[in-house]
Amino acid sequence: MKRFFVFLGVVFMTIGSAVRAQEVDSTAPLQKSSWGDAKTADMTDYIPDISLDMRGGYRQDFAESAGRFYGDGLYLDINGKISPHFSYSLNQRIASSYYEDNSGFAGTNWLTLTYEVGSFAFTAGKDALLVGSFEYDAYDLDTYYNMNSSFYNEFDCWQWGVSAAWYPAEDHELLFQFANSPFAYGEPNMFAYALGWRGAWDWYESYWTTNLWEYGDGGFVKSVNLGNRFYAGNFTIDIDLMGRFADNLPEPFNTWNATLSPAYTISDWGRVFVKAGIESVGSPFGGGGFEYFPLKENKDIRIHAAWSYNDWMYGHMIDIGLTWKMNLTGIFTRLIK
Repeated sequence: MKRFFVFLGVVFMTIGSAVRAQEVDSTAPLQKSSWGDAKTADMTDYIPDISLDMRGGYRQDFAESAGRFYGDGLYLDINGKISPHFSYSLNQRIASSYYEDNSGFAGTNWLTLTYEVGSFAFTAGKDALLVGSFEYDAYDLDTYYNMNSSFYNEFDCWQWGVSAAWYPAEDHELLFQFANSPFAYGEPNMFAYALGWRGAWDWYESYWTTNLWEYGDGGFVKSVNLGNRFYAGNFTIDIDLMGRFADNLPEPFNTWNATLSPAYTISDWGRVFVKAGIESVGSPFGGGGFEYFPLKENKDIRIHAAWSYNDWMYGHMIDIGLTWKMNLTGIFTRLIK
């Protein structure tokens, strides 16, 4: 923890001593940060966006007749640019109730450097494996673990590797990734390959991939994952279809899951959502809830109440909690002014 505060001190001294850099033209896509999807910035500067993201609350487990207050995690999130063509992104778990190994880079969700030129972008570092579906794509603190599929909760998605993106048209990306296999379990010479497509229209958004994940005897788990998001006024409906196939192998290699997730946005201050899913073993999962944003100027504070169910681990559960984002860059900028 001492090293963490020393690191923050260095970052803040750098910000404080910097004269705001001249804005530069860029179409570099920023990495997905804690709050919201990555967006392309036409004008940007070199001051990094630094925040601490936290979530906690009260959880009642009806299967065990047990309830307790909890903290899901404390995450450091940093996004910035080195030059008009180079950008970086870091998301570090400082504390988390869902990860036990904090040695080395085990607590690092992603640590990437991206170079963009023309209609192409190239990324190297630790990152999430490209796997289509909007359930899988959700940031840890923006999802409710107990109403997710077992794939989301158990898949080892954070891997070292390289990826490339081509933007053939506005709002469309073709993606390729070459990384360590999630089924290598530390062994060398086992890799993961992914081809993907992301597209967006006024009424529909896609996140589709096809994947090959190498495992012990030189074979591959083959996977097809189709994420579909539909828009209709204030309604969004996610339909995720995922399948994994491998010869002569049991779970978790040969599985599929399907998820339906409708949601309704109530102006800027609230959202109601429902989720229902099933996996190939016949295990249903899902739930529903409400999110409330008390601040008018942003959504840095979120209050939630959710019910969830799955029969592979927890059964029925009620979750009432609070998520907040501490914008350290904004706070420090206001202080030095």
